[in-house]
Amino acid sequence: MSHHTLPAAPEALGCGFNRRDFLRLAGLASVAGLASPLLSAGDLQAKNFKGDDVPVRLGYLPITDATPLLVADQLKLFQEQGLRTEKPRMFRSWAQLVEAFVGGHVNVIHLLTPATLWVRYGARFPAKIVAWNHMGGSALTVGNNVNNVGDLAGKTVAIPFWYSIHNILLQKIVVENGLKAISLRPGQVQAADEVNLVVQPPAEMVSALASGSIAGFIVAEPFNAAAELKGVGKVLRFSGDVWKDHACCVTFMAERDLNERPEWTQRVTNAIVNAQKWSLQFTDETAALLAASGTGRYTPHSVETLDKVFSSKDYARYQDAGLIHNPEWSQKRIDFQPYPYSSYTEELVRSLKPPSWPAKTAS
Repeated sequence: MSHHTLPAAPEALGCGFNRRDFLRLAGLASVAGLASPLLSAGDLQAKNFKGDDVPVRLGYLPITDATPLLVADQLKLFQEQGLRTEKPRMFRSWAQLVEAFVGGHVNVIHLLTPATLWVRYGARFPAKIVAWNHMGGSALTVGNNVNNVGDLAGKTVAIPFWYSIHNILLQKIVVENGLKAISLRPGQVQAADEVNLVVQPPAEMVSALASGSIAGFIVAEPFNAAAELKGVGKVLRFSGDVWKDHACCVTFMAERDLNERPEWTQRVTNAIVNAQKWSLQFTDETAALLAASGTGRYTPHSVETLDKVFSSKDYARYQDAGLIHNPEWSQKRIDFQPYPYSSYTEELVRSLKPPSWPAKTAS
């Protein structure tokens, strides 16, 4: 896989980017080196617990990336490992989730792989990936009037976060089809061969596509499935068909917990691995568990939408339609794999290099 560039923040901020979220992250970076202010909240919450008695405090976004964490919670797999838990906390944006994690309000999260690199090396907060959460699980979804990547020329496509695998994959797709990926600032004019990238919360993407304010979006499930079921869009590419066996989100924990509570950390990881195995074996049950109608009410999504993702029942239809470019890869719509590939991380780092295209000036 050839590598492509990720816009650097804040220089590449374009219309649609949540500046409040970016400033929140930038604020974390400015004080992360001090360590103690960032750890004080977690220390206060943990002061009444000794050793491995610290409860598992999950933080997540309501997307299928969080499946292993939520399945482990609902099936009490953490308790099977001798751990105590608190009710999982749902967040609406990656910036809010990172802020809560760095502040110690949650201690086990799923996070976009590129974002983990930013937290560890950009914000200098000591944390580590302890397991992959899933492979694939995302797609490029476009309006019904878009039939190929070339039709995105001169249009706008949404991504969930600059530091995301979605940004990298979209730029790869765009460049391989002879187009340019850009991020417009106010007052700039988009050329006919350019695709404008904007950051947008996943929960807003389906409605934005329906209204025509964007021509497409690339994001984790189940928003792609939701757009299909609502009839407002269609999948153009699956992420696992662009980059074989790539990780999207991973399980992320503070190094303090790994160093001070190694057995606790291993038990947390065991529960997540067991949850992945269960999710692969019981896809219908997984969809029902995560749905709005489920006991835990972990997400706002319907069983029908989630089942379309987990079951992969209609994946053959995409192959018949010619949307699968690499059928020999035998990819699923979403898959689970806890153990990392070093080659993926190496390629990811190469893909996160600063932009190589010239800065666009206002016309």
